[in-house]
Amino acid sequence: MNIRTLLLGSVAALSMVSGARAADAIVAAEPEPLEYVRICDAYGAGYFYIPGSETCLKIGGMVRTEGEWKDAYQPDHKIGTFWHTRVELNVDTATDTEYGALKTEMVYRFESSEGINTNKVLFANMSIGGFLVGKADSQFSSYPGYAGDIIQDDVISYGPGPINTELNQLTYTYEPGNGFTAMVSLEDSQSASDADYDSGYVQSNGRSWQVSKADHYTPDVVAGLGYKSGMWGIKVVGGYDSIVEEGAIKARIDADFGTFSAFLMGGWNTDGDKLNKYASGYVTDGACPANREELCGWGDWAVWGGVNVAINDKLKGNVQLAYTDSKIFAAAANLQYKPVGGFTIEPEVEYTNWDSTNSDTWAGILRFQRSF
Repeated sequence: MNIRTLLLGSVAALSMVSGARAADAIVAAEPEPLEYVRICDAYGAGYFYIPGSETCLKIGGMVRTEGEWKDAYQPDHKIGTFWHTRVELNVDTATDTEYGALKTEMVYRFESSEGINTNKVLFANMSIGGFLVGKADSQFSSYPGYAGDIIQDDVISYGPGPINTELNQLTYTYEPGNGFTAMVSLEDSQSASDADYDSGYVQSNGRSWQVSKADHYTPDVVAGLGYKSGMWGIKVVGGYDSIVEEGAIKARIDADFGTFSAFLMGGWNTDGDKLNKYASGYVTDGACPANREELCGWGDWAVWGGVNVAINDKLKGNVQLAYTDSKIFAAAANLQYKPVGGFTIEPEVEYTNWDSTNSDTWAGILRFQRSF
């Protein structure tokens, strides 16, 4: 046996061993492809596609805690220091369809104050092709815009309520894209039983207005028109209370000059001797004489005005004034400080004067809020 024969035999032996081991080897399975979350920017920031679908989802909300001193709504309410905490969870969806975006809005609210915990569905509605159905703020408030960028902006009420302004509704809004808008809304009227306004806001020796009527089938109606061009905007809205059979009309002008913006809004009550859903008021002890609940509301008319000034990219100042034919005057001012994105510290001071009872009060709030 020579060296060449020995080498060839060794190579053959190694080849047979390697082949046997290869036959016994376990082949690893190919990893399944990962499905990453896709960003959905068609409906604004924060949306992403639900994996496996073409529906876009957005999750947000806020955590708020605030201390309140005295009560800008009621001169006889001696609450001392009142601490209030609120949490809101927002869940929105949007899907593209042949009729436009099919959207849903859901807001869940949880609150805690003075040892009492409450929760409710604040908003829950669907919209497509200009139509909205479900629970949302009354269009009498949201269509023209709320009052100033003030915490207690509704001491003189500018919408239904003045509490529980979120209503079940069927609304159509027309927006052709040229600055013009139009809206009509059928809003839920309460019909479970005969009832006056929330007893928590009724004078102990006075009366309120009827907010629920048994066997009642007629909805309340709200309609509005608006136009915006450049820095200017104007809107007019009217609401009819089918239970009281009265209503109100509001007109609003907005001007936005960038770092400075302002608004002026006026309202007219169809019967100044009555309160109704759309020209309401806080009927509280000390705010108006007993059995003269109309003096807790607008009377024939009410006016609101306010300015907002961006002092720098972290600090903003807001002022609002309001006055009524019933001689209620309300003023408020605050600063909104945002040291970091999504976090706001907001101190506010308020003053209210009720001429019919010769009463006035100062009040204040210190709010901390994290939005996401």
